[in-house]
Amino acid sequence: MRIVVTGATGNIGTGVVRALRADSQVETIVGLARRPADGIVTADVERDDLVPHLRGADAVVHLAWLFQPTRRPERTWRANVLGSMRVFEAAAAAGVPKLVYTSSIGAYSPRENDDPVTEDWPTHGWPGAAYTREKAYLERYLDAFEARHPKLDVVRMRPGFVFQRSAATEQRRLFAGPFVPGSLVRPGLIPVVPDIPGLRFQIVHTDDLADAVRRAVLRPVRGAFNIATGPVVDPRFAADLLGARTIPVPAAAVRAAVDAAWRLHAIPVTPGLFDAVMRLPVMDTSRAESELDWQPGRDAAATLKEFLAGLREGAGADTAPLAPDRHRLHEISTGAGRKS
Repeated sequence: MRIVVTGATGNIGTGVVRALRADSQVETIVGLARRPADGIVTADVERDDLVPHLRGADAVVHLAWLFQPTRRPERTWRANVLGSMRVFEAAAAAGVPKLVYTSSIGAYSPRENDDPVTEDWPTHGWPGAAYTREKAYLERYLDAFEARHPKLDVVRMRPGFVFQRSAATEQRRLFAGPFVPGSLVRPGLIPVVPDIPGLRFQIVHTDDLADAVRRAVLRPVRGAFNIATGPVVDPRFAADLLGARTIPVPAAAVRAAVDAAWRLHAIPVTPGLFDAVMRLPVMDTSRAESELDWQPGRDAAATLKEFLAGLREGAGADTAPLAPDRHRLHEISTGAGRKS
């Protein structure tokens, strides 16, 4: 089999490439990314002709996604929404029989209660955050796309938050800012964790999501799959991992603090994204377990412990998105990290 993977150098992409390489049924993997990397084809989903890269593929796995700049939503819209639409249409034009797209728990409409939702829960997202708007819009686009291309099997993976050790530094830069030290998450250094009523979310290890993607590529399946490991993470769970205690803090107070830090350019996370996280449903993963024979290899505690260790160590990888800080700071100072 010949598999094309967009966004092959990112957090999820590196895991998917590893999983596919380990499968004897996969003969060729073509990784695409907008920035040069060893063994990767340089291609920008926003502007390059993608059809030649996709022609002859047995499946396309679309993972390319831009999280920043959050202060320029028109920029992420062009990359994420318009770029994804170009990938989908190129796959159809190239005659690819299967498309696997990584959507997100963020595509789901706000929860009504804590009952786990299956894949038929509405996917209208939360309108106050660019990320959830973009994910929801692409769900609607794929609805029409599937109707126009009924012979193309479309699979939508909807994972929770995705963590691995080598992505720790990148995710700190994306969500906390480049100058917040990861060493702060050492157990014992954080005495308290805010216990925010209603805050809870699901996570999954990159390798476990990659295994689900591999299974979706190789099996005759289509439709959506929720992907997450247990248990559900909440403030008390995080406090136990850090050896801290919890103190009650109203969600409104945390939201106000995030808003103030955002306005001061102290953090890259928008208050709208905090609003979206507070409204995420809990996902039922039974379809992935039954139809993909998928089971996560790591629970939430093991996944978060690995990620927190990566934060403390400044972990990264040898691709531009996952580069540790010393390489990123060199890129910034020389201008190598800017997109041409």
